[in-house]
Amino acid sequence: MYGWGEQFDYFECQDCHSIWIAKIPEDLGRFYPQDYYAFQEVREDLAIKKQVKRLRYQLFKKGWIQSGPEYFDWIKNLDLREEDRIADIGCGAGIVLHQLAYSGFKNVYGFDPYIQQETHRQGLSIAKKSLDQIEGTFDVLMLHHSFEHLPDPNAAFDQLANLLTPGGKLLIRLPVTDGLIWKKDREFWFQLDAPRHLFIPSVKGMETLGSRHGLKLEKVIFDSTASQFWGTALYKENKNFVDFELNNQFSKAELKNLERKAKRLNKIQQGDQAAFYFNR
Repeated sequence: MYGWGEQFDYFECQDCHSIWIAKIPEDLGRFYPQDYYAFQEVREDLAIKKQVKRLRYQLFKKGWIQSGPEYFDWIKNLDLREEDRIADIGCGAGIVLHQLAYSGFKNVYGFDPYIQQETHRQGLSIAKKSLDQIEGTFDVLMLHHSFEHLPDPNAAFDQLANLLTPGGKLLIRLPVTDGLIWKKDREFWFQLDAPRHLFIPSVKGMETLGSRHGLKLEKVIFDSTASQFWGTALYKENKNFVDFELNNQFSKAELKNLERKAKRLNKIQQGDQAAFYFNR
């Protein structure tokens, strides 16, 4: 990502084909500098814009509009209620949480050990905490591309199960090794993202982890994008992500073709990331 050129070894399970880093760097925090994308400042929307987003969600909930921002799909698949206690673990600056609060959800919590500033106001709380420091229980837990940053996936699933209320729901979105791009390009794969990604599972690996801790995998939706192709091409050319201008490297037509290719791979479950929906 930053072009630092360091090397890291990974193991691969010969049964489920999940992969994990051989040794976690002792100074892992330095690989999350303040310009890391997840820490970008979230500016609060103006009152009129909040009202528009609230109205848009109400129209979606009633079925009067069929599409919207990406998080509408998560809401639909999780069957969220506005009074549910919802936690986003590894939330960064809390972009998703702010959007949920604007949509009318009343009990929204975020936790991330790397943020610099906490947020606490009515209906929305973002705290500087790691997974093992979270207290209480929640109706819904979400981890949007944060689970792969945790050092012990087995212990993490145990903690997540204990944080869920009976009948609670868990959504984990992350890269997966089922993707054709990983099998083809290996160490150049954009979402390997060493050493920040400590563990990248397969679908089989995720199902195994869930069942081990009393969580049933109800649904898997592959949601990979064109970034798996252009990002991997970038790394093959030894270019870093930070200084990269996408439109200078690929035409609009090329990007559209890559997006169509990603959608085709998602349909046959060979994309490079997926959303996993568990029930307790």
